Amino acid sequence: MPRISATKQAILAAALELGALHGISGTTMDEVAERAGVAKGSVYYNFTSKDKLFGELLTTGVSSLAETLRTARQSAAGFGAIEAMVTEMLTLIAGNQPLAKMMAAEIFRTDRAWQDAVSVLRREAVAEIGAALLPLVPAGTSEGSRLLMAGGIFGATLVGGLEWLLFSPEAPVAEVSAAILFTFSGKLAAGA
Repeated sequence: MPRISATKQAILAAALELGALHGISGTTMDEVAERAGVAKGSVYYNFTSKDKLFGELLTTGVSSLAETLRTARQSAAGFGAIEAMVTEMLTLIAGNQPLAKMMAAEIFRTDRAWQDAVSVLRREAVAEIGAALLPLVPAGTSEGSRLLMAGGIFGATLVGGLEWLLFSPEAPVAEVSAAILFTFSGKLAAGA
């Protein structure tokens, strides 16, 4: 992996902070330069446009998420793999709250220049959850249905994680993971 210059790192950090605070649309390249403590020309030297800057942030973040989910899936079997994936995703969200906020706001948008790249990586992340579901769903379940289930777990974990960090940050990861997983356990429908 190529080494990132200190200037580029400062620009990415500033963009992430501002994007999480104001949203991508509400963040200007001038603000990024000011927050990073660099000239506006340095921002454009490293990223030819705001789309390229935020596209790199989002694709790097979603790629990291997909790798985290892959590792978690391979660490356990059956529903244990789903539990590991939800817990690791929550841990990742807690460790990088600004990126999680930005991802939650942007990952389902279809009108962005970076949407194609982010969509491919999002599908990769959801496919990891789908692979963990394969031995758990009834035989004959279509791939489309299984991936919809995986998308539900992905979305519930992402939004539940943000809900946790905003409104119940004192709760431990294990408790949040258990709460999210309970919604998929079937116990709610059974009235248990």
